Amino acid sequence: MIRFLSRFLGLLLLAAGFVGLVYDGARSIANNTVLVTSVNDVAVAVLKERAASLQTLAEGGQPLLWKVLGAPLTLSPAALVALGLGLVLLWLGQPGRPGIGTLVRP
Repeated sequence: MIRFLSRFLGLLLLAAGFVGLVYDGARSIANNTVLVTSVNDVAVAVLKERAASLQTLAEGGQPLLWKVLGAPLTLSPAALVALGLGLVLLWLGQPGRPGIGTLVRP
């Protein structure tokens, strides 16, 4: 069940990353400049008012951790983050390989 969920979410994130790349590409062509949608832009669009409260909550809990991991992650391209997470989830959801020297067929 966990493998199925991991593969399903991985494929969903891969599709979202591809759609994000197409969206950013079309926007860049239309505006004649390179435009990239950041994770922060997606969070604000999806969560609306809660995005700012989540940021202040994260800054209040561990300010150093927010500066090192949180801020750079929110500025990174959303499509690349979705593609990367999708690939990691697909890798984690793959079936186990038989060991060397074990019988595969009885």
